Amino acid sequence: MSASRQLRVLIIGAGARGNAYARAVTDGTDAVVYAVADPVQQKRDALGKKYIWGDHLPRTGQTFDNWKEFRAYETRRRENKRMSEDVDPGVDGVFICTLDDMHAEIIIGLAPLDLHLMSEKPLATTLQDCLSIYRSLQPRHGEFPSSSIFSIGHVLHYSPHNMLLRKLLVEDCIIGDILSIEHAEPVAGGLDKTLTERSGNWRKESVTAPSLLTKSCHDIDFLLWLLCSPPPGSRDPPHLPKDVSSTGSLKYFKRSRKPDLAGDATNCFSCPAERVCLYSAKKIYHEKFLASGNAGWPVHIVDPEIEDLLKHEGMESAAGRLRARLLEDYNQGTRQAEIESRPWFGRCVYESDNDVCDDQIVTISWDDDPLPHDKHVSMTERLRGRGAKTATFHMIAQTEKQCERRGRVYGSKGEIEYDSKMIRVYDFGTSKAQVHSPHQPGGGHGGGDEGLTRQFILAMEAMERNRSQREDAQRDHIGCTLEDIIRSHAMVFAAEEARRDRKVIDWGAWWQENVVSAMQDTQSSKENTA
Repeated sequence: MSASRQLRVLIIGAGARGNAYARAVTDGTDAVVYAVADPVQQKRDALGKKYIWGDHLPRTGQTFDNWKEFRAYETRRRENKRMSEDVDPGVDGVFICTLDDMHAEIIIGLAPLDLHLMSEKPLATTLQDCLSIYRSLQPRHGEFPSSSIFSIGHVLHYSPHNMLLRKLLVEDCIIGDILSIEHAEPVAGGLDKTLTERSGNWRKESVTAPSLLTKSCHDIDFLLWLLCSPPPGSRDPPHLPKDVSSTGSLKYFKRSRKPDLAGDATNCFSCPAERVCLYSAKKIYHEKFLASGNAGWPVHIVDPEIEDLLKHEGMESAAGRLRARLLEDYNQGTRQAEIESRPWFGRCVYESDNDVCDDQIVTISWDDDPLPHDKHVSMTERLRGRGAKTATFHMIAQTEKQCERRGRVYGSKGEIEYDSKMIRVYDFGTSKAQVHSPHQPGGGHGGGDEGLTRQFILAMEAMERNRSQREDAQRDHIGCTLEDIIRSHAMVFAAEEARRDRKVIDWGAWWQENVVSAMQDTQSSKENTA
């Protein structure tokens, strides 16, 4: 690759996350967004016009209805190139920003193209799909080289705040040995976010996945990043957990909590309690947002075309479309498949088929696990970062804050208190505290969106310009391996099993049975059919 050529990326999924990464690529890297794929033309054209073709028309190879159309185009492009025909350079990497249950199909489908891939979290909605993705990205008996970078949307790794927090804890050992950590994520925060989450695409576990996976998998990953992964530059093995347990349930948004005044109403527009209900879809979507001229989030979640209607046809047309969408409801005669296939944003939150947890606690424990005996290394050094410890994670919906994490870390020499803006370090020896206020660069997740995007592009550059081997680029720029990604997702699935079955799970035995054995069984099956 020429050192002067800009790297090009494709965005699959032109929703909120796709736009966030398109903005991060454009504003924070030397790469360019070259193509977009999305089945909704309005969303596809909006992203394309803003980040790709501007006021011009899109070129061939810049807009696709879906990822399969892109794959077919890219396959033809490569074949034409082999035939010495003039072709455009294509794309070097892909950001996958679709609905969660589409990730596995897309990653596995694109894997043979050997493009650099960044998937929004979660990696997939089942452990089986996660393992299928892992297998698809490994070399296949010489069929294609595995020379591409893979990243996951665990943006918490890349914010200045969390990078400093990890440095203080893991590299500087500023509070000595970590003994315990309490970490919390307010997943909803505010009536509008709560209403959207409980009526939208992530409301039902059987259709999407548990909320611990869809909303908080990167918090579990964050804890493993702090307590399991070795410091930067270290070749030591990870400090693997001993066990995991979890409790949680849907506490509030269910029929038993429905106000008496609401009676049998199932839609906010026909509910006698609507004017006094905190979760009125009419009040939140129309009166709080659209009526004030805001047709962005959360209104565009209800219908992405409302934004264009407001801009080109005025408030009356936009409000009419919103009202029509909110009036949509179902009854006892509606087929279950239809109910589960789409959101119902005007449906009473207490009458919704929502069943995911709105309050959950996960506890992960570690035993002492010193590095192998070395007569030249003391036990204190062999146990550094590998001592017994406990992590507790609390996911809660009903909060003032929205996705603004907070926590406390207890160590042998002090403790750290943190939220999304500051880190307070208390020293037992001096009885003094120091407060750090890391730079807040703006953008999503405290600068995490921009940081992740920047590191992904840097890893791509290192590979495309032959400056690094895959493993080095993955470690030095992405900061985690595909194995790390599988481990943190597996921990979520293990925690969910512990919650459902009300048990404590032995992590080592669970990993062996559900991950290692599953991978071996699949490999044996392939060899037998070869």
